[in-house]
Amino acid sequence: MNELKKAKSALVSVFHKDGLEPLVRKFHELGIEIYSTGGTQNFIEQLNIPVNAVEDLTGYPSILGGRVKTLHPKVFGGILSRRSLAGDVTQLEEYEIPEMDIVVVDLYPFEKTVASGASEQDIIEKIDIGGISLIRAAAKNFNDVLIVPSMDDYGTVLDILNEKDGQTSIEDRKKLASRAFNVSSHYDTAIFNYFNKDEHTLKQSITESTSLRYGENPHQEGRFYGNLDELFDKLHGKELSYNNLLDVDAAVNLMSEFTDTTFAVLKHNNACGVASRPELLDAWKDALAGDPVSAFGGVLITNKTIDVATAEEINKLFCEVVIAPGYNEDALEILKSKKNRIILVQKNITLPTKQFRTALNGVLEQDKDIKTDAIADMKTATNTAPTEEQKLDLEFASKICKHTKSNTIVLAKGRQLLASGTGQTSRVDALRQAIAKAEAFGFDLNGAVMASDAFFPFPDCVEIADNAGIKAVIQPGGSIKDQNSIDYCNEHNMAMVFTGTRHFKH
Repeated sequence: MNELKKAKSALVSVFHKDGLEPLVRKFHELGIEIYSTGGTQNFIEQLNIPVNAVEDLTGYPSILGGRVKTLHPKVFGGILSRRSLAGDVTQLEEYEIPEMDIVVVDLYPFEKTVASGASEQDIIEKIDIGGISLIRAAAKNFNDVLIVPSMDDYGTVLDILNEKDGQTSIEDRKKLASRAFNVSSHYDTAIFNYFNKDEHTLKQSITESTSLRYGENPHQEGRFYGNLDELFDKLHGKELSYNNLLDVDAAVNLMSEFTDTTFAVLKHNNACGVASRPELLDAWKDALAGDPVSAFGGVLITNKTIDVATAEEINKLFCEVVIAPGYNEDALEILKSKKNRIILVQKNITLPTKQFRTALNGVLEQDKDIKTDAIADMKTATNTAPTEEQKLDLEFASKICKHTKSNTIVLAKGRQLLASGTGQTSRVDALRQAIAKAEAFGFDLNGAVMASDAFFPFPDCVEIADNAGIKAVIQPGGSIKDQNSIDYCNEHNMAMVFTGTRHFKH
């Protein structure tokens, strides 16, 4: 099985010609007979390299506007024939079919065509038929044939041919066959997802991945599937860990809610500090004040370019990651002074609107929670209406609440997060936790507002909030006992608004 096979012929039919020339020249140098068609044939001829037209082999021209070129027994017979079977060899001789030892394919760019916003007709024409068939045939017959399924593999195959003087091992061919079925299955998945409108079938294919140092804990392996370079430019620091990525994801989604100059600090996927201010430095200082203890080792994010003054203050804190749309040159040098600090520039891209999560022996899918509670959504449920200032704070608190683990209560004042109760089994416990944290860091809760991710089944939360000095509340409403909370607020001159939208986050 370790016997090397020397290639005598190659079929080359590719869309992208970039990087193809060195491979074709190597074929010629090794005396490999080349077959090709269409634009690829013209490309090879312009290199002054002999090439056989597939049309001459099959006796048929390229027809139907190029839709049918290589789909012929004289092509596929030479690819699929089993060299060790006498019957196959005899039939090749009988029908004058040459063996194809190497097949080089690069598929029509279907995904790029869809992403470009092209018309449906243009997209349909970029569904490769011949190419995908060639890939599958050559990969199936890996015992005898080497498949080159993508332009990304030209260099790999060139190295193999250079190292082994035009020969390939079964390990080489089987590895590229695996790669080929990865290419073909990814291609078919993209086509299905383009067409699929009604079938509830989960098909996802992500070919790019990064090995992580470990998973959530050192004894767990971890890997990220996707292309982070589409979202970030990494300017400095160590590689992002599994836990870093979860925090960065939470940070990016939270910051997407804000347009005013805002800074946020996150730890274990929850915000421990958020503030919106006219000046970035003030936003940073007030975000940090929300919980300077939890901020240690956290992820920092802002929606504005970081300047020198802000960088100098950030540099006083140990943090894992800093994310911003940009950095002043001197500010960047300051932040780079910590060797392992990860510094990211966030790009402006659209994030997925579907979410997936493994559960039991399957996968859960849901639409992403893209509903943001705005002032226009607030329906005053009490006799006392919130002031304009309170409405701004209620909107601010609700945005944070939406991105905090349930059960949660968020307390805010003056567009600053004072404290939150996160991930509690009881809403009352979440509120008590938030009050205790706010008081521990010296915040005055008089005049603060409270946001809840779900309704209050009892009036206990508004009563506890009232006793702490909180005077305005935002919640979804919808409990059969809403009136009990409304009555308490009316009796104590509290304002409460309903949004009609729950924001559980588990």
